[in-house]
Amino acid sequence: MSRSGVRSIAASPSYHRHHFPKIAVKSTSHCAQYLSAHRSPESFGQRPTINPAVLDSDDLCRSGQTPSASPAPIISTPRRNNMARPTGLIASKGIELLTWSTPNGYKASILLEELKEAYGLQYTSQGINIGQNIQKEPWFTAINPNGRIPAIVDHDHGDLAVFEGNAILSYLSRRYDTERRFSFAPDDDDYTRAESWIGWQHGGLGPMQGQANHFVRFAKEKIAYGMQRYVGETERLYGILDARLKDRDFVVGPGRGKYSIADIALLGWVNAVRGTTISIDQFPSVKAWLARCWERPAVQRGFQIPSAPASSALTPQVGEAAEQTKELKQLVDEAKKQYGYVYSSP
Repeated sequence: MSRSGVRSIAASPSYHRHHFPKIAVKSTSHCAQYLSAHRSPESFGQRPTINPAVLDSDDLCRSGQTPSASPAPIISTPRRNNMARPTGLIASKGIELLTWSTPNGYKASILLEELKEAYGLQYTSQGINIGQNIQKEPWFTAINPNGRIPAIVDHDHGDLAVFEGNAILSYLSRRYDTERRFSFAPDDDDYTRAESWIGWQHGGLGPMQGQANHFVRFAKEKIAYGMQRYVGETERLYGILDARLKDRDFVVGPGRGKYSIADIALLGWVNAVRGTTISIDQFPSVKAWLARCWERPAVQRGFQIPSAPASSALTPQVGEAAEQTKELKQLVDEAKKQYGYVYSSP
């Protein structure tokens, strides 16, 4: 880790073999034993001090959940507390990524890792701790006036600043995915289909799931109407995605689909759906899709930047975190009953 909380992303695969050793997952208990030796107590339900007022409403907070795991090999996590507080841009060439470990933040880091693996694209990342309000500081709002992560600056193209996850996915794929490995040509109908699904995530699933997580886990008062409203809408949206993936491997593309930015836009959110008390087992096609995406090494690496998510929807919770989710689900179920909620999708 270098100054200003910066991590330069090396091109050599040996960097990742050295810093992120892979451990085969033999069972849930094996996974839990490994993670308990490599993660801080915070990950196992000891909630850090967080001011919800400074958190982006559509970014799930990472506290109070179990650590991440996947059907793919586990990647160990760099220690976040080694990061110095960023005070400005530090790179002079390539892409500079300003991000945090949230569903929206992972969109950019996953695509950048895919582009690095496919084309050798180099980038530098800085961890912007949204709990410390760094994203509201003048140097950051000069890049993104909205004061949200993620944002990128392309130093090779006039220091062009790009913000909002969907715009970042579009820009990076349009300029750097020259072989359309993760995107589609503008004259291809799947280009428009990908835009539609990315827009659906950006305007629907992300905001609704973020609000559900807020009302369920972080609102000072447990407001029954808010919980059932947003959890219910999140369930409805997952039903739409599950139907889309019923006979497909990926969201967009010919035949059973092609892995693309339409999938990348969704990965961080689906991986964190447990924050709403919704079980991914309710949506088997979505669950299979998430496991399929997690098998990609670039997805695994992207989920490490700047640090791993606190949990994965694919891994059962244990201990205090599991008990907390169980208690919160009871509150949600009671709220649904109070307001006569009945699941329906679309």
